[in-house]
Amino acid sequence: MHVNRIAAPAPADSLTDADAGEAISALVAQYSTTLYRVAYSITRNAAEAEDAVQETFLRVLRHREKLGEIRDHRVWLVRITWNVVLDRKRRAKARPETEDIADLVRTLPAPAITAEKSAIASQEHARILALIDTLPRKEREALLLSAVEELTTAQAAAVLGTTESSVRSRIFRARHQLAALLDQDATRQGFGERSTR
Repeated sequence: MHVNRIAAPAPADSLTDADAGEAISALVAQYSTTLYRVAYSITRNAAEAEDAVQETFLRVLRHREKLGEIRDHRVWLVRITWNVVLDRKRRAKARPETEDIADLVRTLPAPAITAEKSAIASQEHARILALIDTLPRKEREALLLSAVEELTTAQAAAVLGTTESSVRSRIFRARHQLAALLDQDATRQGFGERSTR
């Protein structure tokens, strides 16, 4: 369970602009990387993910009087980011995704590894994300929040606006479908390697 390290803000009616500014600065420092990963897991575009994070914090700023009422800042912010990205996707319809290795390395930083290992990890990450993209939307969303963002079932349910049992079912189906896709992909790669010898 995530422990909120930010001191609870003062009640909404006594929250000064300075208090709100400090609270929002603390939220930016603590959660901007997480929110970027959430946005990037959906958009696969670094610039769009950064824009979504900025829009999230603009919304927080506009509704700063609610800061004192929020029990779990992480889930609240993830839900805002999730909605921002989905709203943008609906408006933009189908825009091309990028599969830039540098962007993938940025989403899953791994300190103190060689450039070769980093490139291999990035390629593997790209392959798995591409397979996740083929899953049905509900299963894909539940799996991304659970596995990539490490939200609990309750937190994922809050973000998706559904029940915990529904999230568990979606994750179960997604994992089985992804395992089958990984098996198929490995089989195809195995045949490809044998045919090139």
